[in-house]
Amino acid sequence: MNKSLKIYLIFLFVLLIGVVALESNKPKVINWNATYSINDKIPFGLYVFDKEMKSLLQPDTLTTIYVTPYEFFDDFYNYDTLVNNYTTSGTFLAINQYGNFDDESLKELLYFSSHGNTVFLSMKDVPKMLKDSLKFEIQSNFTSPDSTLFSFTQQKLGTEKYNLSEGLGYNYFSKIDTATTAVLGYQTYKDSMANFIKIPYKQGHFIIHLQPTAFTNFHLLKDKNYEYAEKVLSYIPKGNVFWYIKDISEGHISQNPLRFIFSQPALKAAWYLFIGGFLVFIIFNAKRKQRIIPIITPIENTTVEFTKTIGNLYFQEGNHHTIIDKKIIYLLDKIRRDYLLDTTVLDEKFIQKLQQKTGKNSEDLKKLFYKINQHRKGNYASVENDLVEINTLIEKIFN
Repeated sequence: MNKSLKIYLIFLFVLLIGVVALESNKPKVINWNATYSINDKIPFGLYVFDKEMKSLLQPDTLTTIYVTPYEFFDDFYNYDTLVNNYTTSGTFLAINQYGNFDDESLKELLYFSSHGNTVFLSMKDVPKMLKDSLKFEIQSNFTSPDSTLFSFTQQKLGTEKYNLSEGLGYNYFSKIDTATTAVLGYQTYKDSMANFIKIPYKQGHFIIHLQPTAFTNFHLLKDKNYEYAEKVLSYIPKGNVFWYIKDISEGHISQNPLRFIFSQPALKAAWYLFIGGFLVFIIFNAKRKQRIIPIITPIENTTVEFTKTIGNLYFQEGNHHTIIDKKIIYLLDKIRRDYLLDTTVLDEKFIQKLQQKTGKNSEDLKKLFYKINQHRKGNYASVENDLVEINTLIEKIFN
């Protein structure tokens, strides 16, 4: 390890210690995101409500729903023409920022309620299909009060007003069917506006509450606000409760392997410092540290030059017989390898097979093998002329 590398590492170590010391003395940043997740202990999570739910509701049975309402309740419906009813009953409960239901699930909730059941929704807004079916409208008050007072219309719940201040929604019921709809509660800021209603639907009911933040960790643990949540939930009939947590169980938890590191400010800062230091280390140590590898020139292929030299040697010596024999040997070997023909007898039958496989001119083939056969028999007038003719025919046919 050279001296400069040691200096870099010492500098990074000291910097890391400094960052950790600063982060350890830094007040923890509060996450005010409204996740409504049963796994979140942040102010606007539902962790406390999830743990205290049974004591708040005291249901006969509590069933958590991880699928859509349509998928869940359709399995409990008896389609027998003599029955046409659900094999279970109770209250469907959903607490979330907004109602992210698909159309089939909304139809299922309406149908579930029409068979004598209750649907309890606590959310800042509800889907348009429910507004149209239950004949109510919701509007927003765009002022942002520091706090709002919440109260109930039923005298048996007392006249106390609860002061909620953080994470509120400013929606209210601007239009309801007063002939059938009962107002259960108000939110007051200058004016009183309905935020909690009960609507009959055929044989059942819809109970809609527009302040889901009342059930979050922040308000359940602050002052006596838990009493407000208890009184809102007291309108849920005794019996079975089906709690819809499909969108608030795992949906807000990141699946990133570094999720925990990024969730802790100190670890997050240390991670970024490590990445930055690693990049600096790479930049300053990117130069070559090994000797230059010499270039080795590949060995040249001198086969052609060697062949030419041997050929010239034979030619200069006047050994034309040997050159012709070599030419013939090379040609017949090529025919055996490339065309898989027996070259023992170079007759008409052999020439015909070779012509069929090569597609060469039959007259040229006959002339070539005639010359070869004559040479083998020793019938030649001039060896030098035979060499030229045989070589010319070979090049013409096979090159």
